[in-house]
Amino acid sequence: MRIARLQTPEGPITGRYEDGTVVADDGSYVVGRDGTLTYPCSPSALYCVGRNYAETLDQMDYDRPEEPDFFIKPPSALIGPNEPIRYPSWTDELTYAGELAAVVDERCHDVDPEDVPDVIRGYTVMNDVDALDQQGRTARKAFDTSGPLGPWIETDVTPYDLDIRTEINGEVRQDSNTELMLFDPYEVVSFLSRRFTFRPGDVIAFGSPANPGTIDPGDEVEITYEGVGTLKNTVVG
Repeated sequence: MRIARLQTPEGPITGRYEDGTVVADDGSYVVGRDGTLTYPCSPSALYCVGRNYAETLDQMDYDRPEEPDFFIKPPSALIGPNEPIRYPSWTDELTYAGELAAVVDERCHDVDPEDVPDVIRGYTVMNDVDALDQQGRTARKAFDTSGPLGPWIETDVTPYDLDIRTEINGEVRQDSNTELMLFDPYEVVSFLSRRFTFRPGDVIAFGSPANPGTIDPGDEVEITYEGVGTLKNTVVG
């Protein structure tokens, strides 16, 4: 099942997504006519893991971490599918990174890896936009529109052995599989849950494979995870 949020003139509604329609408790809403898809949850934070693919370590000349290496984006970073990624005036090196992300379903803490499926609502797609020439991860990754998320939450998928493809203006830039993660998704969620109390709607992103690269105003970024969906956004000046 796909769970989506639709931004309507009266506010956001959440429901089951079916062929361009969001079916909520109070009726059906047509995407484009009654509203537009927005990010599919309202997290208190986005917990993001970096350096989680060996090929990325080689490309970026990073050391291999002994445990998941993480940072946090605030909810203000969020935008939904087809919303613009704004190119900040204070950077000259904006990059994309196509990532699989889990959405938490219930308040939880200190979750064992084998119990992770019980606390996860489903999976979606995130673009970890990064101003690479800035100093420190917060300055690089925590700004407005740096967290495109969507297009929906897919509940009927497991995060293992999923193909990922990122295209910039139709050109394939990333082509990999979640089996190549250094720390698998359940391991990551469990590790972070020992440090944070997760709340419903919180997002946990599992890192990007090799070839995260730069983007410029006018570029269209399209990130696809097999069985989950495709997140599209355009960069604007």
